[in-house]
Amino acid sequence: MSATPAAAEREPARPLRVYRYYDLVMAAFVTVLLCANLIGASKVATLFGFTFGAGVLFFPISYVFGDILTEVYGYARARKVVWAGFGAMIFASFMSFTVLRFPPAPGWPHQAAFETVFGGTPRIVLASLVAYFCGEFCNSFVLAKLKLRTEGRLLWTRTIGSTIVGEAVDSLIFYPLAFLGVWSNELVVRVLIGNYLLKVGWEIVITPLTYRIVNFLKHAEREDYFDRTTDFTPFSLKT
Repeated sequence: MSATPAAAEREPARPLRVYRYYDLVMAAFVTVLLCANLIGASKVATLFGFTFGAGVLFFPISYVFGDILTEVYGYARARKVVWAGFGAMIFASFMSFTVLRFPPAPGWPHQAAFETVFGGTPRIVLASLVAYFCGEFCNSFVLAKLKLRTEGRLLWTRTIGSTIVGEAVDSLIFYPLAFLGVWSNELVVRVLIGNYLLKVGWEIVITPLTYRIVNFLKHAEREDYFDRTTDFTPFSLKT
């Protein structure tokens, strides 16, 4: 016999699923994101005649974590992590802005150095936030849809395919918005293309490690989420 409406209202809500490693993956994602944006976002390096943004060596790791989160836990839980990273970036930008504007103590010689390292212009901060928001959500959306299309097979097609799309969106937004008119047009295009190729290359090289982490988490968490009924709006924190 089915429960009456009144009885159904008295039934306790089903407890939320608790995962052993979800919070650790979230913390790792936010850490990589903040470090990549604070330490290497605006430095241009040259190695063996190849010009690239220094942060590109580490920033793609955030996309690897994004792939792992969506593949194992689903788009909705990955969406919460993307928002956590977005909030962390906003706070880091606010803290940098505030700290740098405190007058330095007499005789303290490092104000100029701090301004050089942490004094990103509002334009660069805005470019980072917009590019991150659009790129990460495109990455997670494409991976979730490809998982449905491939019925969970061929993991490499969705980790690499989602990165190709997500990193393209990120790069096409960030570099023109941050540096067009500041750098020469030729340098903007050269760094944009170089960084994009490096980011996708990193994803390809690290694919075997991604497989190992995904397989470990699926086994440990007993989860392999398929987003068949997910609302893919980015503007939600529901899981």
